[in-house]
Amino acid sequence: MAVESRYVVIREGVEVQTFMDKKAADEYDKMLDMADNLAELFSTASLKLTESLTEELSIYLAQNREQVLIALQAKKPAKKPAKKPAETTEEVVKVEPDVNTEAAVKQEPKVKAERKTKAKPKSKSKVASAESLADEKKLETA
Repeated sequence: MAVESRYVVIREGVEVQTFMDKKAADEYDKMLDMADNLAELFSTASLKLTESLTEELSIYLAQNREQVLIALQAKKPAKKPAKKPAETTEEVVKVEPDVNTEAAVKQEPKVKAERKTKAKPKSKSKVASAESLADEKKLETA
């Protein structure tokens, strides 16, 4: 035999809806409370609304309470996380292939991109070794 827990929302002695989890039942009950409060507010208004229109409107506003609060400027809209562009600079060094081999003739020039960020500067020894490698490659191609 299986045991099942059900949560029933009851309004004025009438079962309104049945849920399988307590959180969903509580949220629905809260929404119905808000709709009742809104219907009471509409009944005091100078507007002439039918009972069915008042009920539909109050339930709609209660179901969409987040958008209503944003429209009333009581709540700020959720901002989408903007992708922040990284502060980088790119340095491109072109290296020509060796002309002495047949395979090198078929190859296209290779491009090496090196990124530098402001937060993490290179040490002087790395910069010097990169410059000396570039000078050696220039001498080889000349």
